[in-house]
Amino acid sequence: MSHEAAKLLVATAAAYLALGLAFAVPFSLRRAGRLDPVARSGSAGFRLLILPGAMLLWPLLLLKLLRAR
Repeated sequence: MSHEAAKLLVATAAAYLALGLAFAVPFSLRRAGRLDPVARSGSAGFRLLILPGAMLLWPLLLLKLLRAR
């Protein structure tokens, strides 16, 4: 892999994770209850636990939220 390709790969991964973080914080605080009623009463620890998963799986969760409307 060339140096330029590696830089592009890292930049793409960083952008994906930045978008994931921007999605995951509001999702874990407010929107998780739309997909799972039990999540509505989740504690702060629960919300902290789902943050990394929501950050990585944000495209899937966004689609599920859009379809739930």
